[in-house]
Amino acid sequence: EMGGGFRVSDEFLGTFAPIVLYWVYSGIYVILGSFEDYRLHTMKEESEKNLVPKTKVVLGVLFQQAVQVAVATVLFAVTGSNRESAAQNQNTPILVLGRQFLIAMIVLDTWQYFMHRYMHVNQFLYKHIHSQHHRLVVPYAFGALYNHPLEGVLLDTVGGALAFLVSGMSPRASIFFFSFATLKTVDDHCGLWLPGNLFQLCFSNNSAYHDIHHQLYGNKHNFSQPFFVMWDRILGTYMPYKIEARSEGGLEARPAKQCKED
Repeated sequence: EMGGGFRVSDEFLGTFAPIVLYWVYSGIYVILGSFEDYRLHTMKEESEKNLVPKTKVVLGVLFQQAVQVAVATVLFAVTGSNRESAAQNQNTPILVLGRQFLIAMIVLDTWQYFMHRYMHVNQFLYKHIHSQHHRLVVPYAFGALYNHPLEGVLLDTVGGALAFLVSGMSPRASIFFFSFATLKTVDDHCGLWLPGNLFQLCFSNNSAYHDIHHQLYGNKHNFSQPFFVMWDRILGTYMPYKIEARSEGGLEARPAKQCKED
């Protein structure tokens, strides 16, 4: 509750906290991007290889976030009131919350793997929809949600809604889940390999793993996002990588071995 008795609802926070965190966290990476020693591509490569100006990326992301706000508002309205969620959350044991988080992570990963892979396999969908995201050959943090609007709805918005509904989490729990998922997605696109970064240490699906996918040789590999690599491993689309120092400074994610093309 804020001064003057104004209460900020769980639904409001669940809708807007991930958006605020997206811009704050990616803003930190904009500052860190000047540390060439930790970059997976040089700043020169970023400006030469990327096919879309940063202003257009910002506008594209803001549009997608506006759609997410609309969907979240409808979803919360349909699934129950503030009071119910607050009462439900006070009695939710930590193990149940943990189970809901794990289910939500698996549901989101499963949805995104198969939708993402299909957008690469189907030439029409790739050319007219998914190729927009791949205009960022050198990914950077605030470009994480730069997609065609239809892809934004199909992959992120629908995937998030399914994760919320199937896991049975409350609006309050969703604040933490979607904030975590947002930070993870931004980190996966940050284009840096930083010592001590917990996302990169705890998840093998990380900025280096996703960087491989954004390169031409990795275009048919490493579809998994945003948490685990299980579907890539199970279905043979996993491309292992190693991180090497570039002779001119900085780092580079390279395939650990030659993978035959599909």
